[in-house]
Amino acid sequence: MTQDAKQLLKILIGAAWLDGKVQPEEQKRLRRIAEQKALLDDAELHPWLHGLRSVSVDECYQWIDEYLGKHPKPAAIQELLEEISGLIYSDGDVDSAEAQVLNQLQRKEAAAAADTNLHDTVTRAIQNLYRRWVSQ
Repeated sequence: MTQDAKQLLKILIGAAWLDGKVQPEEQKRLRRIAEQKALLDDAELHPWLHGLRSVSVDECYQWIDEYLGKHPKPAAIQELLEEISGLIYSDGDVDSAEAQVLNQLQRKEAAAAADTNLHDTVTRAIQNLYRRWVSQ
């Protein structure tokens, strides 16, 4: 399976630990995702999938930052937000630490969208200047 799928599953495992414990519903969902992505027997993921190792909040945020990179696209952030939301809401209870990661991702998405709009505006302005220069 791809490295992205493994990294995404690590993030989801981290998100499940944000409230300090993995709820049974979250555990079931994580195992189902691991099975779908053929990662159930992955040696690195094994301790987390079987509750043998916890994930700190800092680790979870680090994995998110690594997954998204320095200049994430709004669509990538939205996709991650949907994945994490699905896991967090699976137990019917949203802890403040879980809500905080969702809010932070929403802020990142808004900032990325603003950066994309600014980039597009600047690119169009440069293209227009170039066209005028070429036509003269």
